Formats: sequence, structure tokens, C-alpha cells
Amino acid sequence: MAFTKSLAEMEQSVPDSDARKRLSAFFDEGSFTELDKFLSADGEVSSVAAGCGAVLGMTVYAFAQDVSVKGGAVNKSAALKIKRVYELAAKNGSPIVGFFDSKGGDINEGMAVLGDYGDIMKASAKISGVVPQVAVVTGVCAGCAAMIASMADIVIASENSELFLTAPFNNADGKLVGAGSAENAAKAGVVQILVKNADAAVTKARELTAILPDNNLGVGFIDGAPDNDTAITTSLKGVELAAAVVQKGTLVELGEKFGTAAFTALGSIGSDTVAVVSTGKAAKLTSADCSKIARFVQFADLFSIPVVTLIDTEGFEGSSEAELSGSVRDCARLAQVYATATTVKINFVTGKAFGAAFAAFDSADMSYAWENAQIAPMAPEAGKVFMGEELTTNPFEAASLGMIDGVIDPADTRETLSAALGMCVSKNVNTQRKHANFVF
Repeated sequence: MAFTKSLAEMEQSVPDSDARKRLSAFFDEGSFTELDKFLSADGEVSSVAAGCGAVLGMTVYAFAQDVSVKGGAVNKSAALKIKRVYELAAKNGSPIVGFFDSKGGDINEGMAVLGDYGDIMKASAKISGVVPQVAVVTGVCAGCAAMIASMADIVIASENSELFLTAPFNNADGKLVGAGSAENAAKAGVVQILVKNADAAVTKARELTAILPDNNLGVGFIDGAPDNDTAITTSLKGVELAAAVVQKGTLVELGEKFGTAAFTALGSIGSDTVAVVSTGKAAKLTSADCSKIARFVQFADLFSIPVVTLIDTEGFEGSSEAELSGSVRDCARLAQVYATATTVKINFVTGKAFGAAFAAFDSADMSYAWENAQIAPMAPEAGKVFMGEELTTNPFEAASLGMIDGVIDPADTRETLSAALGMCVSKNVNTQRKHANFVF
């Protein structure tokens, strides 16, 4: 194909679309450099904009689907551009962010479009655990595209976007069920962050990318104290307690709509990032909570982000429905992920820790309990029924058995956390295996 257009004419043919505006808004002002700008299929403008820039000075790669070009249809040129930024992100050890907004694959390519999607999936899978991947859904993200977005470490979606594998089904009375809404995707645990609109999604992507490690080779160990003047007392639980153990105002929650008995968030201590898990939002953990925590800790482990777990739970949900749905599988995965994670892990028992729930988290480098904590092989009420006696829940007994490293006043939590992180600053675990055979 002969190209006779001048540079000015070629530049004019590339649309100043929402996709490019989102990339410009995402990156620091003036830092976005577009790559493969004139890559095309059959001489037409590509449905993807891609390139590199800076977020608060840190190098990040990104691509954005352009719904103004053939509905954002994925074709060979789009796949090539996306693969290119995946490869460059991996080579340079930098995070990658994808903005998803497309009506689907280019049907003019016929069967070949499946290969296009397959190439993107392989590119994403190849760098999983090497550099952080963030997917931002601002429009329609369906079928293969939904699978690609869900392969990212973290998915952000605007409330008016759609994320689904197949078209929403009809229910019994023939009315459409909104199964493909971003809200429902968040409730299913597919979307970790749900925001109001596309602009808010771009802002949240910047905020999140700024606190993520560049890659899996960075050192995630912290030697310092959090700057926070919130008084830590026994009245603090769940979200409030998690916010009190890190730098004030730095928490970014993941999975708010899924597994609502547990709280998971990234936060800062000094200039470094920590992963905070708090189980005090409800009495018992459900399968969804276990799955949510396990994936969060697994992500933190991949990038050596220290994990701080605040334990206050009576155990795992017990019911016929839970057992029939395979709840033991998710509980086992939770225990397995904690036990195999080689990043720094610091535990605080801040309330109740009964039975299997204590055991599932019992693989930290350092473990502490508040002086009011209750630790027991089962709930005291159950002990009366099954053993005919009141079970001891005193944390000092657990300390005497070496189950925890110390009993502290709640007010000393931040100081104790800083000291524990400092003691583990040189942690180094080598293993010959690829990974555990994780329970799914």
C-alpha cells in the first residue's frame, strides 16, 4: 500500500478522542509520548492509543481503547499496539494501565480476531507478577475484553460502565437482569474499585499507580513510623483501625463491595506502601471474605509489599449453604496464601481470634495481641457445650506458648508495628519451587 500523505495530513487523521484525552489526563502534564501512532489496519486509524509517560515522576505505560474508531473494535493493529506496551513495560520494569472501552472485536477480521484477543491475553499473563497491571473500565468491556481486564492485578470501573463475559440473561418473567453492570461486577469481586464516572476513574488510577511498586524486584521493607495522631483504642475496629495504623489519609480500599466482613487496602508508612487487612467489620468471615483477602495478600506478596493483618473474628461462617458452596476451599486458600507468602507479614490480634481463623493467619513473621484480645481453640460458648467448661481466652497464655510474640496496649500499636517492620527489614526467603498448588 502506497502512502502519499504528508506528516501534517497523517497527524490530522488521528482523532483527538476521549482515549487520548484520558491518557493525557492520567499522565503528568506534558509527559505522554504516544507510540505506534500511525500503526493501522488496512490504512485505517487504529482503535487504540498507547504510549508512555510519568505519574508523579514515575514511568508508567498505558493504552486506551478508542470507542470513536469503529466502536473501539479490536483488530490486528490494536492487538499489536497493546502487546507492544506490555512488552516495553516488562523490559523497563514499569507498571501498565489499560483503559477499556470497546464494543468488541472487529468482525471484518473473522476468525482472526480470536487470535488478536489471544495475543493480548498471553502478553498480560506473561508479565503477571513482573510489573503491576491496572485495568480501568470506562465503557463497555465484554467477552474476551472482560477476561483481559480481569487478568489485571486491580480493576477500576466507573458506575456507568459494563463488564461481563456474556450478554446479560433474561430472568424467569422475561425481564432483563443487569448482570453486566459495574456495580454487580464489584459485588462479584471482579472490580476492586468502583467510582462515579470516567474522570474519577482516571484520577483513581493515578492515585493508585503512584503508590504501587514499579516491579517485582523492588524492596518493600519499611524502617520508619507512620505519621498519624489518631488515638488507637479498643473502640477502633475495621476501617477506622486500618486507617489509624498507616499515614493519615493514605488508605486506598480494594474490594469494598465484595467480602464485606473484611477490609483490604493499600496505605503508606513513610514513603513506602503496605497492605492492610482488617477482619473486624463483622463477626465471621464468609467465603467471599476469604477469597478477597487471599487474592489481596497474594498480590502484595508478588511485589514484596509488607502485609499488616488486624485480626478480630469469631471464625468462619458455618452453615449448610456455605459448606455446599465449597467454603472450606476458600478458607484453605486463605491459609495457604498466608503460609506461602514470603513478603514481610505482621499480625495484631485486636479482638477475637477463635479456632481455625487464628490458625489460618498464623504464619506471620511477628505476631502481637492487644491485652484485651481473646484467643481460643473455639468460641467460649462452644467450649461450655462441648467441653463442659469455660475456655481460657487470655492472650498471655497464648504468649506463654509462643503463639504470639507479645501482648501490648492498643496505644502502642503503631510503635510496635514500626519496630516489627524494622526487625524484618532484611528478610530474605529463597525457595526452589515455582509456587504452591493453590486451592481454587
